[in-house]
Amino acid sequence: MSSTSMRTHQCGELRSDDIGQTVSLTGWVGRRREHGEHLAFVDLRDHTGITQCVINDDVDVRSEYVVRITGVVRARPEGTVNDSLPTGDIEVGDCEVEVLRKATPPPFPVDARADGVDENIRLQYRYLDLRRERMQRNLRIRSSVNAAVRKAMERQEFVEVETPMLVPSTPEGAREFLVPSRKEHGAFYALPQSPQLFKQLLMVGGVDRYYQIARCLRDEDLRADRQYEFMQLDMEMSFVGQDDVLDAVSEAVLDAAEAVTGERPGPIERMTWREAMERFGIDKPDLRFGMELTELTDVFSATEFKAFAGAEAIKGLKVDGAADDYGRNQLDKLTDKAKSAGAKGLVWLKCTDEGFDSPVAKFLSDDEVAAVKAAMEAQTGDLILIVADDWMTTCEVLGTLRNDLGRPPVHQGPYRYVWIVEFPLFVGVDKESGRPKPGHHPFTMPHPDDIDKFETDPMAVRSIAYDLVLNGWELGSGSIRIHEPELQKKVFTALGITDEEAARKFGFFLNPFEYGAPPHGGFAFGLDRLVAILAGEENIREVIAFPKTQNGTDPMTNAPVEVDPKQLADLNLKVLPKID
Repeated sequence: MSSTSMRTHQCGELRSDDIGQTVSLTGWVGRRREHGEHLAFVDLRDHTGITQCVINDDVDVRSEYVVRITGVVRARPEGTVNDSLPTGDIEVGDCEVEVLRKATPPPFPVDARADGVDENIRLQYRYLDLRRERMQRNLRIRSSVNAAVRKAMERQEFVEVETPMLVPSTPEGAREFLVPSRKEHGAFYALPQSPQLFKQLLMVGGVDRYYQIARCLRDEDLRADRQYEFMQLDMEMSFVGQDDVLDAVSEAVLDAAEAVTGERPGPIERMTWREAMERFGIDKPDLRFGMELTELTDVFSATEFKAFAGAEAIKGLKVDGAADDYGRNQLDKLTDKAKSAGAKGLVWLKCTDEGFDSPVAKFLSDDEVAAVKAAMEAQTGDLILIVADDWMTTCEVLGTLRNDLGRPPVHQGPYRYVWIVEFPLFVGVDKESGRPKPGHHPFTMPHPDDIDKFETDPMAVRSIAYDLVLNGWELGSGSIRIHEPELQKKVFTALGITDEEAARKFGFFLNPFEYGAPPHGGFAFGLDRLVAILAGEENIREVIAFPKTQNGTDPMTNAPVEVDPKQLADLNLKVLPKID
């Protein structure tokens, strides 16, 4: 019900069927237009929309005044219908106006024109920015997503449990926010980066299926898809394998998309990490466009071109019809981009009827030219970019170029979800220790088919870990967890974590497993990122009510701020000069 003791309707509700009714509306004055004959038109606005009200021009109402207007709904005169408004067929006349609160003129227009206002100004006056249709829509989309996710999890018999906000420090993850303890001198809590440890302990506790729309905090550099504090759908399940987790999460994600768009996306496809890297050069591929990487290593297996000879991997990227669009300066910039991404260089080939137009064309045999064209399915006018390097560098560099050259805006349809599975358990080797570096937290289950490779080929060990990707944005990640002590010890040994170190760092977490831990796995995805894409926004700040700026400050509250010296003294803290 939209009616209250002060209003009968909201501003976006009235239609032609209401003509003749006496109504009371409340809201903010948008625009006021004088109309002569002692009349003025006022656009009255609330979160549902706008209604035009006709008032006496001597009534003192101005922009953003809070008012209550009572009058009679009538058809707009012929020629004045506003087809751009749902309420454009009607207006409210014979109005009585009650000013509920006068307002200071706002620092920017509270409508679509504010999109061009400096973001710091918008955030300084966020309470005004939130009145705008765009921001109201985004917050309601966010509410719809949250509600749909909750319903999906409840339908699947998950139990909502709140986990602590003051937790022990776990510095192996991202940088944390620390909270000094007043009673324990020199000791600190941390704000949770995620509920990871607690949700696994809930599985030990027999909860079986847990979920939470959890607030998480990480002291990381901010960007378009990252804030210090963010919300995620966090879940964990017992007695499950990977497919069970993926199916449960997919249900919630697809429900959320349907709640916003009115259409349910199709089943979410799955792709191994290796396939994603081979085809797209990135582990969060955007499937909305083609430009897949093409394997050319065999084509140049006997090449005499020194830049290609002996390379571990050679791959190409085709840009359809772009040969004439890229002059030498632009191609030099692409080469610089490839080098900055880690490649030794970049070979470019412009396809012609005769062969290739390129400085390196003279180094390629006729058979190589024909084979490249055939493998790339190249036509006259296409541009081909080739990188020859180690496999990972080759994939990643071309993946970067693919996104730069072809990727549409993240919110532009269609919505293409994909599960990426079988991530490597280890990523690279630590130069100092010579031991493998973990690709995930150390409680991630190794793939059962790769257990025997721990000692002989650790880089080939896959994990039962998975990411959910939407339009090239990683929404979240998860894994099946290790619940057997011998396997956990094997992983710790590979990472160089001794029994003593494991007991010191993770004892409070691992000791409960001795009392019987079920097989379990879980996942978490960022609600801010999902809502941003569904709302058509490129930046998650536009779907958060009170976000921080990119440098981590809040122009509205001026946070972070210095605190009273007495507060510091109570915590036995002292601010030292900044260390450069």
